[in-house]
Amino acid sequence: MQLEYIGAFQVVLGVLARFWPVWLAMAIVLVASFNFRKHLGLYGQLFDSGVGIAGVGICFFWLFTAIFAAKVAPFDPLSQIPVMKDALPGAIEPASKQVYLFGGDKLARDVFSRMVFGSQIVLIIAPAATAFALMVGITLGLPAGYYGGRIDSFLSFLANLVLAFPVILLFYLLVTPGIMDTPIPYAMAGVFFLFPIIFFSVLFYTRFKSRPERIYLLLGLTLLLGGWVYVGLVFNADPLGIISIDPNQLNIFVAVVFASSPGVFRIVRGLTMDIKTRDYVAAAQTRGETPWYIMLWEILPNARGPLIVDACLRIGYTTILLGTLGYFGLGLAPESPDWGTAIKDASRLLRSFIHPALPPTIALMSFVLGLNLLADALREQSMKD
Repeated sequence: MQLEYIGAFQVVLGVLARFWPVWLAMAIVLVASFNFRKHLGLYGQLFDSGVGIAGVGICFFWLFTAIFAAKVAPFDPLSQIPVMKDALPGAIEPASKQVYLFGGDKLARDVFSRMVFGSQIVLIIAPAATAFALMVGITLGLPAGYYGGRIDSFLSFLANLVLAFPVILLFYLLVTPGIMDTPIPYAMAGVFFLFPIIFFSVLFYTRFKSRPERIYLLLGLTLLLGGWVYVGLVFNADPLGIISIDPNQLNIFVAVVFASSPGVFRIVRGLTMDIKTRDYVAAAQTRGETPWYIMLWEILPNARGPLIVDACLRIGYTTILLGTLGYFGLGLAPESPDWGTAIKDASRLLRSFIHPALPPTIALMSFVLGLNLLADALREQSMKD
């Protein structure tokens, strides 16, 4: 069957038009943020520089793309229409008259739709894995830096042991096919997913232990919600069927947390060793505050600047890692629309105009660029503070 095509200019207009929910959401959020920036703390200060605005804008673009993916993408990312196999950009699908804006891949799937839905995978795994790595690193780094001695020596030894292991080989071992048939990933997930529950329980207890009406409510909610998420993620046994994670995604999740936590640990440990010598920490010790209260409510808030910057950079590193693993066919399912898998699937196809590997490559690059710009802006603001 002979396919009909639209021109290059129409392709560009079509792409811009498909993102209309993203443009609308960005306009509302950015205009509101700019007008109320003086009341938005650190986030509002990002709008004082061009770098900050660019970083926020790019990150919001991909965030809203992931949220409105079903509206933006004209096709299901897994649907295959045989006549559209290796179709050039601008090809019109005969049945629906919808356009394959960036063409079709070797399995006749719409490249544009797969790029859009790929953002969902990145924006779920990368920030969530980074958040868990922060929880593990903070929970272990604070006592190591505050107490020192044997606790510091033991925890630092474990962190250095992981950091000394070749990263590529480490990820290969943790995400290689067949590893999910062993209890290793689930055991590691069972340990890592406990840290947020422990962190928030200790956080609320140290702050509100003298106020029973508040502490019982907060601890109850922490244990209830934390236990619900824990059971759903680790055992896939959520009684409501809301919280679950694909085994392949769990594998990557655990690998990222395991590899990133030691780096966070070392940063938190160093910051704690510096901040614990400050006068306000000595004042809290004089008041008789407990060590964990001092760590969580005196030291940690004053270390938030470097940690926020590091979190932005780590999300970028994780995004690149997901792309690398997908390119080598490790971790996620072969039919996954993640950007790395899309680049791998298109790498052997040669054609002019818009190569099918180009859209996911630019998507990955732009998202990481936005995170780096955001980290630079946050670093500048933290230095001013």
